Amino acid sequence: MARKPPKGYFVRGQFVAYGSAEDAHWRRAAKGDVDISKTDRKKQSAYVQQLGQRLLELPAAVLRTLALQEALLQALEEARRLGDFEARRRQLQYVGRLMRSLDDAQIAAIEAALAQPHAPRAEDAARQRLAQSWCTRLLDDDDALLAWRDLEPQADWQRLRTLIRQARKDAAASAASEPTGAATSRARRELLRHLQQVLQQRAADAAAPFPIT
Repeated sequence: MARKPPKGYFVRGQFVAYGSAEDAHWRRAAKGDVDISKTDRKKQSAYVQQLGQRLLELPAAVLRTLALQEALLQALEEARRLGDFEARRRQLQYVGRLMRSLDDAQIAAIEAALAQPHAPRAEDAARQRLAQSWCTRLLDDDDALLAWRDLEPQADWQRLRTLIRQARKDAAASAASEPTGAATSRARRELLRHLQQVLQQRAADAAAPFPIT
């Protein structure tokens, strides 16, 4: 019978097997017990921040099984409640700071929960909500297009502006009970579909997170 490949992760392009001496080194590094590079510390921080954001994907019943500190649970609840983009971003940064106080066992429990079958569906739902939020911002605020540039630097800006302009016109016509109201859905759906595709591609292209467990 073929042997199963060892489990582990990559650090600076090198494979680190779980339970190895290198694994023990990086576990200590994650706790600050050994000196590591500034770049690796940034990777650790980004990974923990990402885990904190992904906790929003988990159902409340699953969160309760993780024995998280009350301050973190309250911070997550507040992040769910916030609708303002900037306020939510700041709240998620706070969640990330709280996440850095968790120990290895708690991080491992979170990773295990996110690896369960419900996690991908929750992630898709979260991305859908984000796309909906961006769609609303783009239709309501001209400055939002400048903010979107950070997510899609190579966008076809003429096409995006055309979609936004048409969706606004159709929305106004629909509100006035004009027959062209049906076009509202088409224009907005096309814009929303584009936003979803960009967000999905960004998620697929994201670098593998730096594991600390």
